[in-house]
Amino acid sequence: MAGGKLSPRQKMINLMYLVFIAMLALNMSKEVLSAFGLLNEKISDANQAATERNVAFMDGLATKASDEPEQYAAVEAKAKEISAITSEFDAYMQSLKAGAVETIEDPTDYEVMDKPDHFNNLFFTGENLKPEGQKFIDQMNKYRTEMVAILSDTAVAKKVAGANEIIASINDTFGTGEVEKSDGTKQDWLNYHYEGFPLIASLTKMTSLQNDVKTNQSEILQKMLSGQQAAALSFSNYSTIMDVEKSAYYSGETFNGAILLGRTDASTVPQEVNLTLDGRPLTEDQYTVQGGKVVLNVGAGSPGDHKIEGTLVYGEGGEKVEVPVKTGFATISKPNAAVIAADKMNVVYRGVDNPMTVSIPGIPDNNVSASATGLSKISGSKYVMRPGAGREVTITASGTLPDGQRISTPAKFRIKDIPAPQGAVRGETGIVRMQRNGLEIASISAVLPDFDFDVNLQVTGFSFKVSGQPTVRVNGTRLDGAAKGALRRAKRGDAVQIFDINAKVQGSSVVLKKTSPVIIELTN
Repeated sequence: MAGGKLSPRQKMINLMYLVFIAMLALNMSKEVLSAFGLLNEKISDANQAATERNVAFMDGLATKASDEPEQYAAVEAKAKEISAITSEFDAYMQSLKAGAVETIEDPTDYEVMDKPDHFNNLFFTGENLKPEGQKFIDQMNKYRTEMVAILSDTAVAKKVAGANEIIASINDTFGTGEVEKSDGTKQDWLNYHYEGFPLIASLTKMTSLQNDVKTNQSEILQKMLSGQQAAALSFSNYSTIMDVEKSAYYSGETFNGAILLGRTDASTVPQEVNLTLDGRPLTEDQYTVQGGKVVLNVGAGSPGDHKIEGTLVYGEGGEKVEVPVKTGFATISKPNAAVIAADKMNVVYRGVDNPMTVSIPGIPDNNVSASATGLSKISGSKYVMRPGAGREVTITASGTLPDGQRISTPAKFRIKDIPAPQGAVRGETGIVRMQRNGLEIASISAVLPDFDFDVNLQVTGFSFKVSGQPTVRVNGTRLDGAAKGALRRAKRGDAVQIFDINAKVQGSSVVLKKTSPVIIELTN
């Protein structure tokens, strides 16, 4: 401020201004500095939560893009660009903050962060910017221009409601032009925001900028996905499905399946039905339209596959939209063998009730019986199997066809032990971040992630370990007095271990494998 070709009077004024700023810094209330520090902590916590939300969103979007690439691949590509831009700017801000406090013994002692020296020396030289100061401006400009370029893309703007408002907000928040001061004079952006301010105030401003980019990312990604999902509701993005009462039909039966759209309300009635069965056009007496469904009434034909193709024509925005139909059904001969399947699995598990379905196509459930060691009937075709010792079990299904012929078919199933459970707190496994008071009242449980069916596991006790303190053995599912006492002596960020979890299957004597531990990272 005192450099360049200035008059002696102007140099004196600038020098007095610097002295005034220094006096303000020296006299700044310690309470104000602490308040800045607490605000910085709260914004940092919000940034961490925003980061976790954005990561979870990207993981979910990746799954959608994998499952439905035509709808979501382009959205994922743009989302990755936005995430990369955000991560680069966030990392740069974090590096500046880390460098500012690396020589401070206690980064939480905000009362010592009352000097402006660090960023003054890093960014400024007289009235000019040092390379690091120019780099700060360049990073701001880069983030702003790259984000505006993405939001200005026509394909993105169609999916992001209020894209112009977001662009205006980004231009305003990350603009680096001159700032008009209260006295009407103008000052360079970086000088206005960071020259002469206490260190903790500058750090808080940088944390706030990090919050702005993470919030922008979250808002834009959510609106992009919402826009894509809204577009997916258009008739042009629908496909047809077949709704049938049973999976196969006997020769000579009437096929009564229904072709319908994914949205089956009465407003989805087609204006025209242009369908063929095995290449032959269907006449109006071979189908009826009922509540959005095109219900067919045609002969099932000879055994084999039959194709139904054509289009359903709907009205949308005053225009006709053709939805292609390409489906079919199979006609099979009368069966002479049973079909036995295990619900949701290809094995049965020892010591627990495995849900089973036993049926024979074409034979009513009351004329079908099944037998095996450990098998019991619930109702209709539903059974439960609780296998005991051994590695295999054979289930034999028998039934009588309408023509009086009796059939009997055996099927073998492998018997496996239940996999090792995982310890859980609040239903979460592995490493869990939570507050101390939440852990005090939380219930410890054991779960079988991705298991084929529900198994009721009961926890009877566990070991509780806080670093640097003796292990506490707890009976039951919640922390007792001794465990709570150990927890209260833990520090923020400490990892608390819950291990040696005793779990059993309710109503069963089966011995489970060792339950894996759960680790809790304390957030306060």
